Amino acid sequence: MEFWTFPCPPHSGGKMDNTGYCSESFNSLQSGTSDEDMVEIAGATLDFSSTDDVPPLDRDYGSGGSYGAGDGSNGVPKLMDLLDEPVPGVGTYEDFNTIDWVREKSKDRDRHREIATKSKESALALMKSISDAFSGWLLMLLVGLMSGALAGGIDISAHWMTDLKEGVCLNGFWFNHEHCCWNSNETTFQERDKCPNWKSWAELIVGTNEGPFAYIMNYLMYVCWALLFSFLAVSLVRAFAPYACGSGIPEIKTILSGFIIRGYLGKWTLMIKTITLVLAVSSGLSLGKEGPLVHVACCCGNILCHLFTKYRKNEAKRREVLSAAAAVGVSVAFGAPIGGVLFSLEEVSYYFPLKTLWRSFFAALVAAFTLRSINPFGNSRLVLFYVEFHSPWHLLELIPFVLLGIFGGIWGAFFIRANIAWCRRRKTTRLGHYPVLEVLFVTAVTALLAFPNSYTRMSTSELISELFNDCGLLDSSQLCNYANVSVTKSSSDALPDRPAGQDVYTAMWQLSLALVFKMLITVVTFGMKVPSGLFIPSMAVGAIAGRLLGVGMEQLAYYHHDWVIFRGWCSPGADCITPGLYAMVGATACLGGVTRMTVSLVVIMFELTGGLEYIVPLMAATMTSKWVADALGREGIYEAHIRLNGYPFLESKEEFSHKTLAMDVMRPRRSDPPLSVITQDGMSVEEVESLIAETSYSGFPVVVSHESQRLVGFVQRRDLVISIENARQRQEGVVSASRIFFTEYTPPQPPNSPPPLKLRGIMDLSPFTVTDHTAMDIVVDIFRKLGLRQCLVTHNGRLLGIITKKDILKHMAQMANRDPDSILFN
Repeated sequence: MEFWTFPCPPHSGGKMDNTGYCSESFNSLQSGTSDEDMVEIAGATLDFSSTDDVPPLDRDYGSGGSYGAGDGSNGVPKLMDLLDEPVPGVGTYEDFNTIDWVREKSKDRDRHREIATKSKESALALMKSISDAFSGWLLMLLVGLMSGALAGGIDISAHWMTDLKEGVCLNGFWFNHEHCCWNSNETTFQERDKCPNWKSWAELIVGTNEGPFAYIMNYLMYVCWALLFSFLAVSLVRAFAPYACGSGIPEIKTILSGFIIRGYLGKWTLMIKTITLVLAVSSGLSLGKEGPLVHVACCCGNILCHLFTKYRKNEAKRREVLSAAAAVGVSVAFGAPIGGVLFSLEEVSYYFPLKTLWRSFFAALVAAFTLRSINPFGNSRLVLFYVEFHSPWHLLELIPFVLLGIFGGIWGAFFIRANIAWCRRRKTTRLGHYPVLEVLFVTAVTALLAFPNSYTRMSTSELISELFNDCGLLDSSQLCNYANVSVTKSSSDALPDRPAGQDVYTAMWQLSLALVFKMLITVVTFGMKVPSGLFIPSMAVGAIAGRLLGVGMEQLAYYHHDWVIFRGWCSPGADCITPGLYAMVGATACLGGVTRMTVSLVVIMFELTGGLEYIVPLMAATMTSKWVADALGREGIYEAHIRLNGYPFLESKEEFSHKTLAMDVMRPRRSDPPLSVITQDGMSVEEVESLIAETSYSGFPVVVSHESQRLVGFVQRRDLVISIENARQRQEGVVSASRIFFTEYTPPQPPNSPPPLKLRGIMDLSPFTVTDHTAMDIVVDIFRKLGLRQCLVTHNGRLLGIITKKDILKHMAQMANRDPDSILFN
């Protein structure tokens, strides 16, 4: 009975020459050997020639020693034994394959034992041992430095290009608005955003900034710059690095679980993602740079891994570095090193040992220090939104905080469903064939609707910063323009609750419109063919809702301070309600509803704002939003996109509660052909080559004989292909009639028989097995915790079938009444 067949996937719209990928030819190493089918990332055209992630296979066999004819018994040449001399390429993986975690960890243990043994022999070997132990920390240092420097450059460039849409600095075009006015001697405190050195486009073109014609000119230039930036971003992504689009976190989660997507963390992806991220953010689209910075940091980690043999040659060790790099990405995105480590642990990492925790902490520290040294915000602070609230929160305020949590949960569930429905439509209709037009259309709509409203015209980071701000005596914001009340200036900067003036009511209407606009436009923006993060747009939605509720509560407390809920803690003239705190809680709730983060989100938020005193409100809102969102739909946005793209990812948060057995899921089924196996000593080279040519499986069980079906081991198809091809080139006399042995000792051969091949060295002697009556919840747990590619099923020691990761995913989809064929990488 054959085990798990995967049809060659059709080309999906992209023009790519992929000949040989699904070829049945034995000689091609690019044959259809993957146990996972081809994947199209967000509909992009993929280039399978890119090998940035994995060093190319060294096919030059001529440099090593040769296997000449020995004078062994019966005149048979010396046997080739891969235990004696490793063959280049054995133990590596094809693209879109899942790595074997157990084998990779075993390889690293053997390497470590060998180094430890040799270190006792000489001083040089001891130095090598010390450098090997130190290499991980050195790599973390380099990842932190590189990621911090890139993040600083992205922050500065995005700030400058965002301001470029509104005007230019005459002192030097490279100054943004804020820096331009810092250098001016004529800037007043009241009008600190106005200075003669900064000219709007209307002033430069028509000579005045007043009147309808000047407004139209500024409007037109704003839209033109936005279209130019977005066009450059989508064109660069499409032409040079299709993998640079999107947030990158769903794919990084999949890669960290053991899947290989070559080129996704390569040099081209890093370079294009860095450039286009600045362009996409500057265009004014409803997206953030924080999520993509995790992808950028992981690219840095992957590229720097090639400097160290220990990480270059071991996929499991490399994933430990990528887990730390994900922490670095959040550290530089938010200035939150501890939150970054917790984000990697809670949200993206599949395997996170204690050693990785320490190294992640060190790398996040280095990255935060590097970013602080660059000082991209110009305020000598690391955090993105520094807040300074002067009044403590009261216990009764937990009620509106919980209401914000409910809003965040409902918004998160709505956003996920709407965005996934839109992305599915993009994949399955003609819309997906025109990524450039789609981006330009969404940019035009965004710019046209955003410009008239000052709260949508400003960058999303500035908007959140203004919403978080607590109104003080010196604030000139429209949000702080309350009706005049006689204020006795105390030692603190705190102001009592005051009646809202006309400007505040105007701001409330503008914010209400901004809320609806942001909620709708973010749905269609996330998932387009430009780098797009979700953290900042989600926080903006929550911050607007929170500020609206905060101002409402403030006015309620001012006019009705004698109500039961305010009596006792909110006396007239007191500073009871802090609207900025409500904005902060709302931002946390909405981000939690979309991503389903909890612990890491709270830590990121208090690091981000410096509001350590407000952890309890943040925790209450986060847990409420998670409960509400989970009640409406179990998946977060990243898990939903993983499922939409059909990636082979076993979600650890999802519980398997069905009472099925291994025999219900294993292949072959009763109606299937028999299992394709290799016998340990009874097959010729020609028979094995035919088996490989006629099937597209990723590996074959090795049994004692076809009659007994007693299991001996498991051999990977790629290793088998490389070993036989290598033996034909290097071992004299190997022909199609040569026998292949997987036994420890080779039996005597008849005279004049061709030399045999001994391939025991490439066989896994301890493949994972379960009995046919093992409960599937246990099998799923084994796959999750050990990162298995496949597991063999036996009955009384006899081989019955095989279960692969894809079989489990299909079974889980079937049990959840979903289409099992959705696990075929759409």
